[in-house]
Amino acid sequence: MKGVILAAGDGGRLWPVTRGYPKVLLPVFERPVIAYPLEALAAAGITNVGIVVGHRAERIVDEVPFCVPVGMTVEFIANPDYRWGNAISVAAAREFVGNDWFVLCMGDHVIHRDIVTRLLERGGSSLAVCVDYEATHASQIDDATRVQTAGLGQVGEIGKGIAEWNAVDIGVFLLSPTVFTVIDRLRDEHGLEVELSQMVRYVVSHSPPFGTCDITGLFWSDIDTPDDYDSIVGLLERSVGTGV
Repeated sequence: MKGVILAAGDGGRLWPVTRGYPKVLLPVFERPVIAYPLEALAAAGITNVGIVVGHRAERIVDEVPFCVPVGMTVEFIANPDYRWGNAISVAAAREFVGNDWFVLCMGDHVIHRDIVTRLLERGGSSLAVCVDYEATHASQIDDATRVQTAGLGQVGEIGKGIAEWNAVDIGVFLLSPTVFTVIDRLRDEHGLEVELSQMVRYVVSHSPPFGTCDITGLFWSDIDTPDDYDSIVGLLERSVGTGV
């Protein structure tokens, strides 16, 4: 099992906080944001991690090694097309992943250290996405990818604009190398504007199931805007001692 972290984006909606500064290196409780998914992967026993970089890649390559957990090795993967859909950054990790299953995390999400462990312990052999059924904070729902689950906890529909939904995608996935073929097909149809939600919808419609892992009750937060960044310290203060 390998880990992949997406850390290529330019954090445009966080401007001017990210002026000249990679979003994933923003400090949260005296740790860079990317330290949280790294620690969650390590807690689950994943020690081989690829980090996809693009915007301000040199700075990420220079600074991330200082927050890598003991025993973990990281490989930096360049995505020259990082300004396009996030599935293109996933595709950049194809060679690193090889024939292994992998856990995908977002480098700009603060996540509880037990989330990846819960994902790997869920059982079953399907692709899966972690979801929160009780997300309420603005940083979790304002720009959320929404999920409507179907029978047996499977993804029925996913997307930011779906009208009916009962959960939120938190940006942590269990994937196999088969997703690269799906992304290739979508790229042939849509060019470089391919998002992860499109990949999930394709799997759901062509070769289901795509499972879910319920992480409700475990802390997580996206950081898209200055308001998100300002509020996350308060949210974490209320979560001290709960594994964040």
